[in-house]
Amino acid sequence: MYKLIYCILPAFLLALNVNAATPHIDTARTRQKAKEALLFCKQKGYNTQYCILIDMSLPSGVKRFMVWDFTKNNILISGLVSHGCGKGPWSYTSSKYNPVFSNSDGSHCSALGKYRVNERAYSQWGIRVKYVLAGLESTNSNALGREIVFHSWNMVPEDEVYPSGTPEGWGCPAISNNTMTVVDPMLRKQKKHTLLWIYN
Repeated sequence: MYKLIYCILPAFLLALNVNAATPHIDTARTRQKAKEALLFCKQKGYNTQYCILIDMSLPSGVKRFMVWDFTKNNILISGLVSHGCGKGPWSYTSSKYNPVFSNSDGSHCSALGKYRVNERAYSQWGIRVKYVLAGLESTNSNALGREIVFHSWNMVPEDEVYPSGTPEGWGCPAISNNTMTVVDPMLRKQKKHTLLWIYN
């Protein structure tokens, strides 16, 4: 009888894990954000083909980075994205469920708000490409001074790792290398600035 219990218990625990609800992108909420983003882009003369949305209300181990296609009104690309470690150790996942946000220099935190994706440049990280970000709100106005950029990072996984988290950096939104190889050509083709919006 004990042998039977030992055989059944692991399978039961595995079933619990598989059936546990995994957080995911809220499509309705994302569509609303995209609607607001499109209005903003039209008003500012930004790119009205795509924008980048990052939903920080989701744990870092699930996909929360999105390239939104305004024409199709849907997510074109999604993936994992890192946030800042704050007072936690760099490259760990200490705040995978509850990141702290700050606009202060030296905080090592991500900052919420809308960003203008500026020039493409060389990066020491990932596929060696980065995009300079200009903060457009009071919550992220120090982005340029803090050298907050959009780049890829070898430590960002390609697939979801929940309930584990994505390694945390010093505040930059970093995506996986494979995702950046797809996003980079899209950004390079745009003749107008693209909006990147980090929200919670």
